[in-house]
Amino acid sequence: MYLAANGRPDAPPRTPGARRRVPATVLALGAVSLVTDISSEMVTAVLPLYLVLGLGLTPLQFGFLDGMFNGATALVRLLGGRLADRRGHHKRVAGAGYLLSALSRLGLLLAGSATGAIAAALAADRLGKGIRTAPRDALISLSGPPETLGRSFGVHRAMDTTGALLGPLAAFAVLWATADAYDAVFAVSFCTGLLGVLLLVVYVPAAPGPATAPPASRAAPPRPSVLRDPAFRRVLYASALLGATTIGDSFLYLLLLRGLDLPPVLFTLLPLGAAAVYLLLAVPAGRIADRTGRRTAFLIGHAALLGAYALLLAPVGAPTVVGVLALLGVFYAATDGVLMALAAPALPAAGRAGGLAVLQTGQALARLVGAAGFGAAWTLWGSRPALWAAALALAGALAAASRIMPAAVPAASPTAPEAP
Repeated sequence: MYLAANGRPDAPPRTPGARRRVPATVLALGAVSLVTDISSEMVTAVLPLYLVLGLGLTPLQFGFLDGMFNGATALVRLLGGRLADRRGHHKRVAGAGYLLSALSRLGLLLAGSATGAIAAALAADRLGKGIRTAPRDALISLSGPPETLGRSFGVHRAMDTTGALLGPLAAFAVLWATADAYDAVFAVSFCTGLLGVLLLVVYVPAAPGPATAPPASRAAPPRPSVLRDPAFRRVLYASALLGATTIGDSFLYLLLLRGLDLPPVLFTLLPLGAAAVYLLLAVPAGRIADRTGRRTAFLIGHAALLGAYALLLAPVGAPTVVGVLALLGVFYAATDGVLMALAAPALPAAGRAGGLAVLQTGQALARLVGAAGFGAAWTLWGSRPALWAAALALAGALAAASRIMPAAVPAASPTAPEAP
């Protein structure tokens, strides 16, 4: 059990090497994610315009395709985690996911107006993202000492978010230079995605560090599920409970637009504000989590989200927009990578990717439920009563999660035979 010098049981011990540089593997994976996110966000920025305005799909058709494939991503993560753990091939599985996403841009370029081919390309992109996420996070967690994982994930998420900010700007630059040629965006995105794969192949080692355990032998007995570990199970339950009361960023942005009666075109600019705050705070939040406790940081992040709900319940003005976007950025900075850093030490190296995949899938499915529930409540009761219900639900979930989530997550043995 971790016990911090300040008496907090949820912070890992400081070691003489805790202030060393971020591992090279983390920086390499951050560069891969940065380039890949530029590629993916280029497509994301123009896809609604291309499909709805260019090809004539109805918003319902686009929403169905996007929602279905986003839901499938959560489930594919389990497959990616299991494949990576089977023989310790985290880099290969992650690389396959990155390559599949890059090839999906080529699929969009060749699909033309064929709806089936477009759907297949979108499916390939979401499958690639689902396959690579858990092995990539496992590589990050295996690349350095457990006491600096918050900082490592913070650095990676900051680089990832930089790509997410640059992607839309690159897409609009290409459209401006080519007189709205969507094919040019897909071509540049494809080339950028391949660059990300090349960076992974050249700069990311197959064995990131001493924490990597050799794969289990064929004669080894069946490995028990990570769900049998009580500490990991409580982290999973708490994160899923909080995820089920997270209503989704798009709803928050819609509430801001309605409150200020702004033109719909500004909807695309609101995520940039939250992403900018996330970018600025990801690394500091990771460092603070390493020092004061990742459980504490994770709960504070959800308290910031509750603050965003409360701001939206007050009369909406320009300060409300700034406050909501800032709190949303704090929420992601204090929860996204911090949750992975909190859970990773409890998972053995041989089952790290699969365990993180279980955690990510549980949280993603819970958030889908939360968004769907809020959408239904908005339709039945109106936006304000639905937001009141969401705020009360999040407050209750936060109180419950503070009791469910363990104060300390014991580190697993590097060779423990556990896997999902």
